[in-house]
Formats: sequence, structure tokens, C-alpha cells
Amino acid sequence: QVQLVESGGGSVQAGGSLRLSCAAANAILSSYCMGWFRQVPGKERERVAIIDTDGSRIYADSVKGRFTISKDVANNTLDLQMYSLKPDDTAMYYCAADPHYGHCRQFEWVEYWGQGTQVTVSS
Repeated sequence: QVQLVESGGGSVQAGGSLRLSCAAANAILSSYCMGWFRQVPGKERERVAIIDTDGSRIYADSVKGRFTISKDVANNTLDLQMYSLKPDDTAMYYCAADPHYGHCRQFEWVEYWGQGTQVTVSS
């Protein structure tokens, strides 16, 4: 059973920063593709940033230069450092993991999800 537990969400003003963490077993961190998606009510789940099984990183255009995804092997977490937050970044953020290369690129292909953590950015 793959467990993904997110933390670090909250409310900030525009221009602020937050760091999200997703706790996962070491075996998942080391071999699965993993990433962060976000969703607002009434809209499709959107890929924010992923690390594929080959180590490649893919960012949504809307977050490039502001968000950084990384793995903290010492603490067994997948992190998303978010800077220069905008109201449009407001969403529920979900951690995702899948054992297959490429599957984290589309939310429909992802097998495992966390419960989500809310990020709210006020103007």
C-alpha cells in the first residue's frame, strides 16, 4: 500500500512563499515518478511539477521560475518550494506517485494520490 501524506499548506498573501512536503516511503521516492498536482472546484486537476523515474523534472509554464520540486532523501519527502505566490495559485495541492515512467505527466495515469493540502493566496 502506497501512502502519501502532504503537509505545509496554508494561507499567504500574494508574493509570499510556502513549502509543501509529501512524506513517502524510501522505496517510492527512489523508484516512482512523483509530483504535485493542483485542483480548484469545477476545474480539471492540473500538473504543477513532477520528477519522472529518469530524474527529469517538468514544470507547468505557470510556475516556472517560481516553484522548485525536489526530493529530500534524508527525510523521505517530496518537496515543492513555492515563491512569489499569486492568487491564481490558490488550490488544493495533491502529491502523486506512480511506478511507471511517464505516468506522472497526466493525472489520469497516476495510480497513487495523497489526501491534499490547501494553499490559499490572497491579493
